[in-house]
Amino acid sequence: MEFEIIKPTLADIPQMREIVSVEVKNGVILERSEDEMANAIRSYQLAREIKSGEIAGFCALYVYSKDLAEVRSLVVKEKFRGLGLGSKLIQMALQEGRELGIKEVLTLTYKANLFQRLGFAIIEKSFLPNHKIWADCIKCKHFPICDEIALINKLS
Repeated sequence: MEFEIIKPTLADIPQMREIVSVEVKNGVILERSEDEMANAIRSYQLAREIKSGEIAGFCALYVYSKDLAEVRSLVVKEKFRGLGLGSKLIQMALQEGRELGIKEVLTLTYKANLFQRLGFAIIEKSFLPNHKIWADCIKCKHFPICDEIALINKLS
């Protein structure tokens, strides 16, 4: 199988929401409405299987400030897991962060090892910006007792 990493279009949103729905139900990823996804469509990277055109996974690089962004909404469809797509999506998000001039990229995840292999280091959650907590974390079913691991990558 061959994959391409591309920017999604608005037409991809229904399939993206379908892919992420399992992880939303499991409490692994926060739900994003169609409107939220449409508003942030430029922040996503999408992995598509070239032959079938099927979306295999995606993630977003959400920019908080000129210095800080977050890799979020990382999901790979179960049948495509183990092929390195998660790593490729994260690497593309980091590359985009570098191109934008972002200095640090954070993430909250249950898959710390994946991010550590890509240069992220575990940090205290107290580092997280307040607007992250109130805008996103408060929507989580685990709030205020968060069991995700916070990590950061200092881009060079």
